[in-house]
Amino acid sequence: MSILNGQTALVTGASRGIGRAIALRLAKEGAQVLVHYHHNRAAAESVLSEMERPGTLLQADLRSPREIDGMIAALGDAQLNILINNAGIWGQTPLGNTSLDELEAMLDINVKGVFYLTQVCLPRLHEGARIVNVSSIAGRTGTRGGRSVYAATKAAVDAFTRNWALELAPRRIRVNAVAPGYIDTDMTAGYFADREVLEFAVSRQPFGRLGYADEVANVVLFLCSPASNWITGESLNVSGGFVV
Repeated sequence: MSILNGQTALVTGASRGIGRAIALRLAKEGAQVLVHYHHNRAAAESVLSEMERPGTLLQADLRSPREIDGMIAALGDAQLNILINNAGIWGQTPLGNTSLDELEAMLDINVKGVFYLTQVCLPRLHEGARIVNVSSIAGRTGTRGGRSVYAATKAAVDAFTRNWALELAPRRIRVNAVAPGYIDTDMTAGYFADREVLEFAVSRQPFGRLGYADEVANVVLFLCSPASNWITGESLNVSGGFVV
């Protein structure tokens, strides 16, 4: 019997990368998955086509509270057992050379969007539901390449995780996060296309390779399963020992 049979999961940013892997993994274990995407409908539809059971597409720009409200209202009376806050953006924001628009875009999606979507979903979360936030080891280590704002947003996600775990404990809702390190996805493909950057990243990995999105998805599944019933408020390092 699949461990998530009869449960409904919303995965944001599920059209590619880590979000895609999470959506497919949860569906494989029996969940009905709501696949959120921003603008790449074709990629989101390809995720649905690979699922072992029917899923649903949801579209919204998570920078917009109005679009978040509309997306959740479109669910009608549907309730949620699992919320995966995966959607986010990354990039360089060098101090002294970052526009206000660039700063606001990253904060709007990575911090404000995560908070507001979770708040809107709260009345729909069953007692005993699970929230998993996708953070990053950037939130707990120094980063190269002028990525301080991205790092700060992921530190905020870890802070949300700890505090929400306490706030929602009376409803038996567990809140955890995963903090990936260097992961080989289409989002990071451009970054690692630079051979020197790739070699430097791999040289810092104890296992001598980048991680895979499926490896992160497996940890998310664990945090959504009964096997992790006594874990809440944690941000699990999923970096292959990068920060050991």
